[in-house]
Amino acid sequence: MRINCLSGILNYRSALLLAMLALCRPVLAQQVSLALLQPASLEPATPMVQSTYQPAPLPEAPSHRFWDRENSILFATSAAFSAADFVITKDNLSGGGRELNPVTRVFSGSTAGLAVNFAGETAGVIGLSYFFHKTGHHKMERYISMLNIGSSGAAVTYDLAHR
Repeated sequence: MRINCLSGILNYRSALLLAMLALCRPVLAQQVSLALLQPASLEPATPMVQSTYQPAPLPEAPSHRFWDRENSILFATSAAFSAADFVITKDNLSGGGRELNPVTRVFSGSTAGLAVNFAGETAGVIGLSYFFHKTGHHKMERYISMLNIGSSGAAVTYDLAHR
């Protein structure tokens, strides 16, 4: 039985690898050949005078406050889904269920450990979002919260479906 499971996983992974390689092949064929360029279009470059060149200042990137309305809603939703995941996970564990997440499984021995895990998850999401905010990656700042909401939502849905 175990060999059949492994062969199924390996077949799936090899099919996925072959599909990815097949899709990447056309990308490699998109190179421009220098033989196709017309000789008239190849003009010598004009020399640039370095002494009079002043670089133009770059425009300021649009910024926002970290605790703006959108981030506040995302963090509150992330915390709500983490709390729901905690409650349903604790209920399933007390009913004889098993934790599937290997990281959370370490903390699933006690209610306090499980609560610390989910609170740390929420704090980690906020901290990583703040890091991306400070480094100017404002889209990634929001995507981290959305990713956590999606993963917690999927965990809650799975736990509710397998009660």
